[in-house]
Amino acid sequence: MKTRSNYWQLLPSIRPQSKTITQAFICTLGVTVFWPIQAKLAGQIANIIGQGNITALAELAAVLALVFLVQKLLMYGQDALMAKAALYVALDLRKQVYTHLQRLNLSYFETAQTGDLTYRLTEDIDRIGEVVNKIFHDFVPCVLQLIVVLGYMIYLNWQLTLATFLVAPLMGVLIGWFGEQMLKFSRRSQNRISNLSALLTEVFSGIRLVQAFAAEEYEIARFAQEAEQNRQAKYAAERLKAIQNPVVGFMYVMSVLLLLFLGGWQISIGNLTGAKFVSYIASVALLIDPITHITSNYNEFKQGQASVDRIFELMAIQPTVVEKAEATLLPAVTGKVEYRQVSFAYPASPAQPSRSLGEEGEMYSALNNNGQGGVPVLQNLNFLVHPGEMIALVGPSGAGKTTLVNLLPRFYDPQTGQILIDGINVQDVTLRSLRRQIGIVPQENTLFSGTIAQNIAFGQAEIDFQAVERAAQIANAHQFITQFSQGYHTWVGERGVNLSGGQRQRIAIARAVLLNPSILILDEATSALDSESEALVQEALERIMKERTVFIIAHRLATVRRADRILVLEQGQIVELGTHAQLLDKGGRYARFYAQQFS
Repeated sequence: MKTRSNYWQLLPSIRPQSKTITQAFICTLGVTVFWPIQAKLAGQIANIIGQGNITALAELAAVLALVFLVQKLLMYGQDALMAKAALYVALDLRKQVYTHLQRLNLSYFETAQTGDLTYRLTEDIDRIGEVVNKIFHDFVPCVLQLIVVLGYMIYLNWQLTLATFLVAPLMGVLIGWFGEQMLKFSRRSQNRISNLSALLTEVFSGIRLVQAFAAEEYEIARFAQEAEQNRQAKYAAERLKAIQNPVVGFMYVMSVLLLLFLGGWQISIGNLTGAKFVSYIASVALLIDPITHITSNYNEFKQGQASVDRIFELMAIQPTVVEKAEATLLPAVTGKVEYRQVSFAYPASPAQPSRSLGEEGEMYSALNNNGQGGVPVLQNLNFLVHPGEMIALVGPSGAGKTTLVNLLPRFYDPQTGQILIDGINVQDVTLRSLRRQIGIVPQENTLFSGTIAQNIAFGQAEIDFQAVERAAQIANAHQFITQFSQGYHTWVGERGVNLSGGQRQRIAIARAVLLNPSILILDEATSALDSESEALVQEALERIMKERTVFIIAHRLATVRRADRILVLEQGQIVELGTHAQLLDKGGRYARFYAQQFS
């Protein structure tokens, strides 16, 4: 994991806003010019007050008021333009990160913490946007103000300014030390917040199980422990800031007292007039605000650095299932599938995976490290599926059935061997063209917040309602959909909680029908349904399987009797192959599975 950050990584996101930032910087320069003018006018006003010239005092006060007005208008332009640029930078970075996540492989999301990813996409990127805003809207103007005002102070009296420079390095060392400590505490705090967010996501997603096992007190205790660790981490950062303010403030007061003493001495020897000393003190006063802001900004930059590290740590994770540079579009296929000497292994997982993304990234890299050190899941598979053939995959849990079909749409790549569709290696074509010709109906389908029509037409920018309705009719979903008051425009709750299991499954089938794939994968599509729902779903599946190459994974053997061929897997190898009748006559493993279920 990186220990030092590089804000230059943000340049690609900042560069498109260069015009807006330049306009803001011009306003900043205008604001800066008025600082020494204000200090000089303050000295002149003090001199006129001593003379008792009310008319001249009124004229000078009017000039000073005009200077303030113009400066504040320029400040408005600076602030508004920089806020606009910073928000666009955050938007661009958020879209980049989200796009990058969409391109990572399934194996990454099997180790990543959803709550942590959500925090990075929201809070961390918001913090980076705030830092970008601070840099141009606050930090740069403060630095320019310091330079211009210090230049004016040198012009007034270089001896006094030299004394200021002698104290400045000590102040800089203090601020730098506090900033480094703040970075350390901020990283710890943000990791704790990510862990808390991940815990909340995990618990709320499984709240039914929590209540079913009466585990509320257990989860409350877990939450209290995470929340307490989060409090401790944040308190450590706040305590550091609380220490910094009086220490730096004391040093600053001592510097001012030294300055007053030296100023009195310069006046006493005739090197400085009273009016110039008032201007000098006004200049010192003008340094208080930028120094305070720079100190505060430095802490925020260090906190933001932790967010930058976390975002670009995420961006550094690269997908391992990637398209070749010369990948071509997969043409419309007939559905001939061939596995040649295919072997695949997952690596051994850590005994206790951490919620830290850095370690998750390492786990993800290991998961795709050619399965080195892992237990083989599939070993030298060889079989050919003809177009329109129905293949059933049977075997005990862990035999490799789901892994076998997951290799077909390239959710993973095998360590050795080839998978071909119509004689074309799946690794030679684009992922989109490959996956658009493979329909998947899983055991636990996922529905998203939106209408029923949007869920059926998932992934399509334009919804063809006639095609959606036809797909729903084939999937035996049209009847229950039209019973809703809003029909196909009925809103589906998060994860489809407003629908029954059978209804969700039929919508998933309609989604696959609308895709009109040449190859269909049914992964335990009816195992979690009651008898009535299973009959409706099975009838829908019978329709969708016609004239398609179909892979069926099922533990309940009644659903695979009509398969053209049955592949029996054990420990990643095909141990039996044949029709239902052939395998029963053989009296081997399949026959024993069948006898156990129907005895």
